[in-house]
Amino acid sequence: MEIVEQGTAPAAQDPAGPDHQHGYIHRKDDYLKRLRRIEGQARGLQRMVEDEKYCIDILTQVSAMTKALQSVALGLLEEHMAHCVVDAARAGGREADEKVREAAEAIARLVRS
Repeated sequence: MEIVEQGTAPAAQDPAGPDHQHGYIHRKDDYLKRLRRIEGQARGLQRMVEDEKYCIDILTQVSAMTKALQSVALGLLEEHMAHCVVDAARAGGREADEKVREAAEAIARLVRS
């Protein structure tokens, strides 16, 4: 199931195919641990609201969760640039242009968030 927030683009199809190894794969376990920790933070936020905790305390936790998500996003972007974009640039042509465009769009989304 794909999660797409209102106003965001659907996930791009990987032109390298399903068997392609992505740049982040060597740190996959680290990313999964961080995402599970973030998932726990989200559940904690839900409990805080259910328990009617103080607004500022909830906002503090939202800020921590946002920072954690941004950290994951920046790590993935760095991996994408170092592997996918660099490999495409070596190959040149239309694929290189496409990878640079994708990276620029990802950076723009991160800046807007």
